Amino acid sequence: MLRDRLRTSAVLIALVLGLLFLDRTVSPPGAEGIWLLPLLLFFTIGTSWEMATMLRTAGHSIQRGNAVTGAAIIAVSAAVPFLWAISESGYPGDCPIGRLGWIVLAAVLAIFVILLSEMRDYGREPSVALGRAIDRTCSSVFVSMYVGIPMAMLTALRSMHCDSTAGRFGLAALVTMIMVTKVADAGAYFSGRAFGRHKLIPRLSPGKTIEGAFGGILASTLVAYLCLSYLFPTIQTPLKTGLSGLLAQPWLGALVLGPTLAITGMMGDLAESLFKRDSGVKDSGHLLPGLGGVWDVTDSLIAASVPAFFCFAAGVGG
Repeated sequence: MLRDRLRTSAVLIALVLGLLFLDRTVSPPGAEGIWLLPLLLFFTIGTSWEMATMLRTAGHSIQRGNAVTGAAIIAVSAAVPFLWAISESGYPGDCPIGRLGWIVLAAVLAIFVILLSEMRDYGREPSVALGRAIDRTCSSVFVSMYVGIPMAMLTALRSMHCDSTAGRFGLAALVTMIMVTKVADAGAYFSGRAFGRHKLIPRLSPGKTIEGAFGGILASTLVAYLCLSYLFPTIQTPLKTGLSGLLAQPWLGALVLGPTLAITGMMGDLAESLFKRDSGVKDSGHLLPGLGGVWDVTDSLIAASVPAFFCFAAGVGG
């Protein structure tokens, strides 16, 4: 078990580092993040498939293909501005959609794609139960939104300030977000084993303790400070005035970013535990040996991506 976990983790880390290197060195100006799209789609499709499967296991009516398609449509929507960069024409600054607006449009498109699929299949096959179209539609829309929007925000985070800092700010922000969110798991585990006395939410996750949660928050805050102190200065972004200038200070930025991502990441982990408990399964899947399913990897990142974007947009990291 431990050997499988280490082997799978090593492969994932090597893959991520390789794609980050390509993304930093080969991406067309204005399309920073394009090399990460295959990895984004892998985690989006894997997570949404596992969620839909767990809903089926729990007795809910859902068409997995619709849920996966909707999530994928939304996830790649933040990369639509890359088309202008590939065609060597800058993204129009006066575009009323902006860069994040594509995510909203894609979310609406995903809803109607799912509805059209339900309309097409309604009453055609005995296996598609009549009277359950509303349940199937709502379940598919929920999965596509829950997975797709946070995944799209990861692309938006990578693309943040790409015009003014040659893509370096977004890369540092994305790496920092992943490290700060994921280190909370390790901090909570070791703190819980050493000092854990009081259960956090025993009905969902008996192993999690309040003391472990505080340890995770402390670990995330420390890693956030280290990233903001040593990773972001290479960007050489000038400090802003007002609140943004204050949040650009590593110590204050860490006090905002660390607890925010640690707490939201724990919420994402507990959300997956809720689905597991309600579905009566131990792991979300078995695609990643030693780690479980894809959702076991993305659970905390899904919940932390939007808060991370707001933190960096507010001035954390300069």
